[in-house]
Amino acid sequence: MPAWFTPERMTWLFRVNPALKFAVFLLLLFITLFNRNLPLAAWLAVLSAILLYGFSGYSAKKLALLSIPIALSFASSFITMALFGKGDTVLWQWGIFKISEESIRHGLLLGTKSLSFGFTGFAFLLTVEPVLFFYAMMQQFRLPSKYAYSFIASIRLLPVIAEEIQVRSNALKVRGITFSRGVRGVGERIRSYTVPLFAQSIRRAQRIAIAMEAKQYQMGAARTYFYSTSYSRHDAIFLAVMAVSVAAVFWLSFGVPY
Repeated sequence: MPAWFTPERMTWLFRVNPALKFAVFLLLLFITLFNRNLPLAAWLAVLSAILLYGFSGYSAKKLALLSIPIALSFASSFITMALFGKGDTVLWQWGIFKISEESIRHGLLLGTKSLSFGFTGFAFLLTVEPVLFFYAMMQQFRLPSKYAYSFIASIRLLPVIAEEIQVRSNALKVRGITFSRGVRGVGERIRSYTVPLFAQSIRRAQRIAIAMEAKQYQMGAARTYFYSTSYSRHDAIFLAVMAVSVAAVFWLSFGVPY
């Protein structure tokens, strides 16, 4: 799984400070969330798509697979709003289903918003290292270390949990344990996996909590960092590019007649 999320090339977006990139992308998401203008939503989706498909550094095959849930989100949002939305100019109606010009417009608005959220989210997740992101949040945005290191520990435990699931599966096969078919078999599998995994997770969480308390993460004192993050010229270029891009998006949305 980690190899699957390894890009083919390192673009300039990887060199941007993770905390700054998070702040800018979060601002884009807030603009998308509170926007009610369809052309602006469409151009924001285009901008987010350019960031993802043009500067993520991943192969077209991987990006196509990641685009499937985004496309499904767009389709479900648009169809639901178009069929069940309110509107006066009715184009087609059958029973509880009613399609109007207003519902189609609202469906497109909601669908393009979901596209923007998906593209922006993947563009951020695919171009940032989680550990460096939390180090940057501590150093640039003064995130308390007890919260940042808790997240880092959680991320580090994900491969361990996946390995434990595989070990549990192999142990059940060696013991010759079989499960019933259908819904009953699903319940049997849940009981066989969840109880030991929860027990191990509780023990591991307790050990981590004791270790963090012993290292005085709760004190809030100044600390040194294994990874040092700072601002660079790549951040200035990123801010300039994003400022020009957002300005162009607003100009195309409100300054160009349709």
